[in-house]
Amino acid sequence: MSTETLLRGRRVERVLAGMPASDGAGVKLSRIIGRPGLEELDPFLLLDEFRSEDGADYIGGFPDHPHRGFETVTYMLAGRMRHGDNQGNVGLLRPGSVQWMTAGRGIVHSEMPEQEDGLLQGFQLWVNLPAKDKMTAPRYQDIDPELIPVVEAAGGVSVKVLAGLVGKVKGVVDTGVTDPTYLDIALPPGASFGQQLAEGHNAFVYVHDGAVVIGDRGLQQGEIGILSKGGRVDLAAASAPARALLIAGKPLGEPIVRHGPFVMNTPAEIRQAVEDFTAGRF
Repeated sequence: MSTETLLRGRRVERVLAGMPASDGAGVKLSRIIGRPGLEELDPFLLLDEFRSEDGADYIGGFPDHPHRGFETVTYMLAGRMRHGDNQGNVGLLRPGSVQWMTAGRGIVHSEMPEQEDGLLQGFQLWVNLPAKDKMTAPRYQDIDPELIPVVEAAGGVSVKVLAGLVGKVKGVVDTGVTDPTYLDIALPPGASFGQQLAEGHNAFVYVHDGAVVIGDRGLQQGEIGILSKGGRVDLAAASAPARALLIAGKPLGEPIVRHGPFVMNTPAEIRQAVEDFTAGRF
């Protein structure tokens, strides 16, 4: 990569709006990655935003369902979700908390709202696992909001560091070979923030409040901007406050075969996952 490219920094190559979808027991959400036009952005397989003040949109929650071969990252902004699994683990996701679950060789879990009305808002990101780790033991990392580092930057910018490194501040989540960066950036009107990313990592920005500008491209609330390869990315807010996720990770470059909640490398591995789940071996 040329010095000129690195100096110019990352730019927005594509802009897409989230698509209305539903999952679980009829939970209404916006599907950002994992939809036509953006099936995946290696190593990221899916990104959903759930956001509603109407309990009818989310009260059904996500009853027991299986996963194998990847990680799920649930980040709550508002509301409460109770999770449990077939290994006896239970926990509560509350505003500002994050759960990084490695499904590995297989787990059956549920995520159910602990409210009947009021705002429920958050995100679920799926991060692929390399072939060598797909059958690893399942594990949870439940992180309370008080434990998530917050960097206060120039101009009143506030950055929650879920994963990755901002300056010398390291995210609290223990991540693997994909070496992800996961930041929630709050920008006051007219403020800007720059973040250095690993050159070869795929990266995107998703705006969940207000609007941001990256170079000569603007992103509105509910839009994802796929970034070019490079180093630094700079975001700026216009005349109103803005808030955006900046997410990046090392691509695996491996075959992806997916069937619902199973993501493996070959059709034979998918057939085995279905057989194992049906036989109760998760």
